[in-house]
Amino acid sequence: MNAIEEGTLLWEPGQKWRQQANVSKYMDWLKQHKALDFSHDYTALWNWSVNYVADFWESIWEYFQIQSTAPYDEVLTSHHMPGAKWFTNSKINYAQHIFRNYDAGKTAIIHQSEDSDLRHTSWKQLYKDTIAIQQTLKRFGVEKGDRVVAYAPNIYESIVCFLAASSLGAIWSSASPDFGTQSVIDRFKQIEPKVMITVDGYRYNGKPFERLDVAKSIQAELPTLAGTIAIPYLHQEADFSPLTNHVTWDKAIEDCSAKSLVYTHVEFNEPLWILFSSGTTGKPKPIVHSQGGMLLEHLKALTFHVDLDESDCFFWFTTTGWMMWNFLVGGLLTGSTIILYDGNPAYPEKNRLWQLAEETKMTVLGTSASYITSCMKDDLEPEKSFDLSHLKCIASTGSPLPPEGFQWCYNHVKKDLWIASASGGTDVCTAFILGMPTLPVYAGELQCRGLGAKIESFTEEGHPVIDEVGELVLTEPIPCMPIYFWNDTDGSRMHDSYFSMYEGIWRHGDYLKITDRQSCVIYGRSDATINRGGVRIGTSEIYRAVDYVPDVADSLIVDIPDGNGDSFVPLFVVMKDGCELTQEIKQEIKQQIRTQCSPRHVPTHMYAVPELPKTLNGKKLEIPVKKILQGISVESVVNAGSLSNPDSLKYFLKFAKERQKIQAE
Repeated sequence: MNAIEEGTLLWEPGQKWRQQANVSKYMDWLKQHKALDFSHDYTALWNWSVNYVADFWESIWEYFQIQSTAPYDEVLTSHHMPGAKWFTNSKINYAQHIFRNYDAGKTAIIHQSEDSDLRHTSWKQLYKDTIAIQQTLKRFGVEKGDRVVAYAPNIYESIVCFLAASSLGAIWSSASPDFGTQSVIDRFKQIEPKVMITVDGYRYNGKPFERLDVAKSIQAELPTLAGTIAIPYLHQEADFSPLTNHVTWDKAIEDCSAKSLVYTHVEFNEPLWILFSSGTTGKPKPIVHSQGGMLLEHLKALTFHVDLDESDCFFWFTTTGWMMWNFLVGGLLTGSTIILYDGNPAYPEKNRLWQLAEETKMTVLGTSASYITSCMKDDLEPEKSFDLSHLKCIASTGSPLPPEGFQWCYNHVKKDLWIASASGGTDVCTAFILGMPTLPVYAGELQCRGLGAKIESFTEEGHPVIDEVGELVLTEPIPCMPIYFWNDTDGSRMHDSYFSMYEGIWRHGDYLKITDRQSCVIYGRSDATINRGGVRIGTSEIYRAVDYVPDVADSLIVDIPDGNGDSFVPLFVVMKDGCELTQEIKQEIKQQIRTQCSPRHVPTHMYAVPELPKTLNGKKLEIPVKKILQGISVESVVNAGSLSNPDSLKYFLKFAKERQKIQAE
């Protein structure tokens, strides 16, 4: 892997690219209709959007011609957080805005799984199926405010069910079938759903996973269920008789008398869906987002920052248990064709997603930073194997994309390519910091802060800084903030999650540097930083340095204070097949960290481990591992059902016990 400095200029959009960008058309509209001339300068536009947040979001309402059955009384009730309300007394419906201008003959969704052919579904068929499922939900008694949950993969049927539920003003929530049984129960039981959607099983990495017994167990824990929609997915002739009060998918979409959707309009600040935190510690937090907040945010982010329109084919590799699924569905708001894939992105070959990009004429490929770095480490060269002429953008999230990941995309995917690294979260179901097609791409940097999101970097004392690493904070409200946590009657749980460090200011929990040219760098979670001698460093910087060692496949580092002013800083590494953690490799790791980070941040110890514990979305469990090594019980710091590999914890539990024994002696 060749070294590349953070901040190296890699790509600049040409004049034609900038002129055709959706954000340029929006700035032209602002000049014509609002007498606001930003001369196509994104920084000037962003400054206006965050210093006059009510004016900005009102312009978004007007620009996208939001349909409301009642006028709004006030754009923003207060700048105080939490508690700010938007577009009060307006009444809207998210699903209505997806279908309002659809082209019946155009492809709405392209979908494929490991064992199925590529399928194209038209807008006409999507609308027809949504009508039928709406009628099925109504027969189960679903009304505004009822919860509809899905224990289902990233498949066409899941999107139909979401659209039908939201069209009725019901509240949606979903979990991927690779979640553990108790993990799903912990989520769904909190919100007392009326209807559940489920599958009989799924296939991953070529292996079948039966899920009918799990679905039955979930049903037994949800006494509020009035019915279940059962989708045969693993087996065409699946036997759903063990389930109670269910209807199969074929029956649910049978011809019905209704010829059009009937939309239930809800107030702007009423719920659209409930997303759950990863649940690595305790029960997952049920985060409630509003219909209006999500509608405006997704229109803004996907139109301006992802630059989608009717000509695009938009893909993100995700499951229904990650907020990126909801974000992907939002692509339908722009008229884009969205692409679904269910399965292992490296099965049967590691080039699978690049093959999918060729087959679908994909224009935007969204994935995780870890997927890109794994392609880089495996020396893949998609440019040589596939026709990627339609691909204009690679978007990444989940963790910071290192500079080398940017460079690999330009060297081995496509020379003329816009790379849009993004950072946000389940908390807001969008990205705070993301791409912009009119701006240059610098290695390791996220291009810009999102329009209408007053993101700043704060010192611990609460002072904003530029070109220094600080806490990522939001100092003005934004419509996509959670309206509340489910069953958090006094708001204390939400307050403690975001507002306890800086009163009235959202603290997100990431380490952020804003450069003097207004681009951004994320250095990982701020509560997982390595603090040696009072000097902090983000874990992403350590991982980037370790990635230069060819024999190392992955790594995780934690910092455990010893109470005497020093700390135990172990680095756990997963070695590539056939490689061992020798003294020579340890020295090479130390040298890379000394050179690229600093001598003081060299780990005190190194250990080879078979695998690192990760969430179902692929995020490393830095904080839970740290707490386990501090002797805190695993039950109180990790929800095993939220992990993709719960057995990986056994090593760290054994390690903690042995360390405690040594310390006791």
